[in-house]
Amino acid sequence: MQARSRDYRIRAREILSGAPEVRDAVTRATRTFDTHRVGAFEQIDAERWRAWAEAVKSHLLMNLDDYLVEAEARLQENGAVVHWAERSSDVHEILGRIVEAEGVERVVKGKSMLSEELGVNDFLESGNVRVSETDLGEYVIQLLGEPPSHIVGPAIHRSVDDIRRLFHEELGTSLDADPDTLASAARDALRADFLAADMGITGGNFLVAETGTLALIENEGNIRISTSAPRIHVALVGIEKLLPRLSDLAGFLQLTSRAATGQPVGNFVSLIHGPRRGDEVDGPEQVHVILVDNGRTELLADEHAWEALRCVRCGACLNICPVFRQTGGHPYGWAYSGPIGSVLAPGLLGLEASDPLPFASSLCGACSEVCPVRIPIHELLLTWRERMVRNGSAGPFEKTAMRAFRALSARPGLFARAGRALGVVPDGLARRLPVLGAWSAVRAPLRPSPKSFRALWREGIE
Repeated sequence: MQARSRDYRIRAREILSGAPEVRDAVTRATRTFDTHRVGAFEQIDAERWRAWAEAVKSHLLMNLDDYLVEAEARLQENGAVVHWAERSSDVHEILGRIVEAEGVERVVKGKSMLSEELGVNDFLESGNVRVSETDLGEYVIQLLGEPPSHIVGPAIHRSVDDIRRLFHEELGTSLDADPDTLASAARDALRADFLAADMGITGGNFLVAETGTLALIENEGNIRISTSAPRIHVALVGIEKLLPRLSDLAGFLQLTSRAATGQPVGNFVSLIHGPRRGDEVDGPEQVHVILVDNGRTELLADEHAWEALRCVRCGACLNICPVFRQTGGHPYGWAYSGPIGSVLAPGLLGLEASDPLPFASSLCGACSEVCPVRIPIHELLLTWRERMVRNGSAGPFEKTAMRAFRALSARPGLFARAGRALGVVPDGLARRLPVLGAWSAVRAPLRPSPKSFRALWREGIE
């Protein structure tokens, strides 16, 4: 999937000015997620857990080549077929071979951000394979023809009334149906898809190298059916999703759930080792695990940005981000949005394709504080900003303005006079000034303090 992040400013403005209900829905949902996270983290020694998780994932990444070889061996011993995919085109080729060889016509999918990154649905549908999303949020946005707006809650930008109208048109439910009725209607519609599917596709929250165990977390049970009812199960797993030992898994399952939704653990956790054995009546006949690079090796080699690969896709940084709350994920233009998307994009897609996403942040640092694996997200945002400026992303006006500010800062007397002048700029004029005008377009105008910091500092030490 190619990012369209250069359009970020345009799409963000469109939502802010033309769809205020999106901001309301996203803010309400993310605040709820974050409140639950706070409560769940208060039940444990969160900092100790976070430090442990950081150490485990960092160790894994520093020894990734060895653990990948071990994981492949264990998966094959378990009866799974292992494929290696360097790019999205390789994933498409692998899926195409399986579809052709097995006569696959119907696919059901569990929620997988990696499949969004790789453009899996579009590829399969271009080959006349019918794909049904089975996560309720993903099902909603598939009916709407939209991409996900959030890593955990794909449809959080939509209100209950939006879904009532959609299901009334698509499934015949009443316009005043309650959420339970809407969920029941989706369940009835998807049951036929589960029974008819030849293949189930999922992601993978974790893959244990020691045992070849694929772990999947969910709350609805759809993934469990997607991995057991069809005769073929294909798991798309980013190479960074490994864990060294089975004993690591319990902690990561709990920490990820607490960070994502505030639950001690997801309602359903599936541990998959391979296809069904001869004496088993349930499960797929074939299990294929596609280990996906798609830029991760290059990112791992980056001496600063590699830490982003610790991400467990919990969405906690999105939920706390004041910028993400204004628009949701669609303006970011690719699979991963919010703070983590803004640091993954330059590493996986390149600086030019991801400009200006690292600048879509207030640098408040809240994202780093809530990350369960302690990724220094705000520091990585600064790293990518610096590299983009060196790469020429700053325009002539910005360069001139920064040179002027540097010159002004080197002259204390002139700096003080400029500060006093800004303190008396009328609101109407401030809205027309560069930077201040853009700020005031969607916010209350800035009101300078009656006294400058320098004046307050002098008063405090005299």
